[in-house]
Amino acid sequence: MSLTGKQRRELRALGHHLEPVVIVGQSGVSEGIIGAVNQALQDHELIKVKLNEGPEERHDAAEKLAEGAGAHLVQLLGRTVLLFKKREEDSKFPKF
Repeated sequence: MSLTGKQRRELRALGHHLEPVVIVGQSGVSEGIIGAVNQALQDHELIKVKLNEGPEERHDAAEKLAEGAGAHLVQLLGRTVLLFKKREEDSKFPKF
């Protein structure tokens, strides 16, 4: 299920104050990075990821991260990606 525009807007507002919890280095998106993103999403549900200069373009890297983690790409602003993945139980975001 994809997010509606209203839901994306709400998540962007909630994610505005967040600091990046995962930083993608110059080697790009790898299995290790996707594992770290999965763990961070399990812990927080809504996270920011910082994309440093790497082999992939930022749009491709953001799509690859979201697809690899099974998350929704909420926003790509500059080199910062906002990802959302709702937990099955004990979610902080019950209406999404």
